Amino acid sequence: MYIQGTQSALATRMIYVRDLLRELVVRDIKLRYKRSVLGITWAMITPLIQILIFTFLFNKVLPLNIPHYTEFVFCGVLSWTWFQSSLYLAAGSIVDNRDLVRRPGFPIAVLPVVTVATNMIHYILALPVLVVFLLRDGGTIGLVFLAIPVVMIVQFIFTLGLSYLIAAAHVLLRDTQHLLSVALTLLFYLTPVFYTIDRVPAKYLPIYQFNPMNHILQAYRDIIIAGQLPAAMPLLIVSVTSVLLLFVGYAIFRQTSDLFVEEL
Repeated sequence: MYIQGTQSALATRMIYVRDLLRELVVRDIKLRYKRSVLGITWAMITPLIQILIFTFLFNKVLPLNIPHYTEFVFCGVLSWTWFQSSLYLAAGSIVDNRDLVRRPGFPIAVLPVVTVATNMIHYILALPVLVVFLLRDGGTIGLVFLAIPVVMIVQFIFTLGLSYLIAAAHVLLRDTQHLLSVALTLLFYLTPVFYTIDRVPAKYLPIYQFNPMNHILQAYRDIIIAGQLPAAMPLLIVSVTSVLLLFVGYAIFRQTSDLFVEEL
């Protein structure tokens, strides 16, 4: 009877957290586009503008001669925007939700998940636009596209692990968001978002090999542009690393969460 009661309580708690997560994601999207004429359409407009700029610069001004460059940079910008926006918003996920954090029994750990999930929805909404560009340039959509959710799950786990660390750090050190902005700018240029890795000098390649976002972007491009499954070993290593990072990040987040109310 005790075990059954425990299982029932756990199931009820999981349902509560699931429903809470859904409501918080919906709330976050509504607040972000409140009183906006175009609303959630901005989730597609912003990356499109970036893509047009990159395409003009590196197709016309400084040609990189990368085949299907629009789709190439589209994959990079979409994935990077999801990653960057999630981390930046995760920094304030605790500080900006003081009322929720101070509420007894509220599952604080759900707040970083909300930021990653919200930006994932923006990524998903922009994918059909990428498909349109792909078809326009003679690309095809095959069964290999079914592998995209696998890569998305890997990116979600990796981003969430970092989000837990950043969210906890920002509560204790308010300079975290500023430091993060600098770090993300640097990492953007060290990630092949708008250029191919074969243009990187050999002596700098180890830096790229240790950058998980490099392998995640390449996996998306293999699936969407090349129409083939990504290399298994790099993606497996990134997956294992992401899971370990999530465990470490969540553990540190839980350990420091007792200090959140005092610091807020």
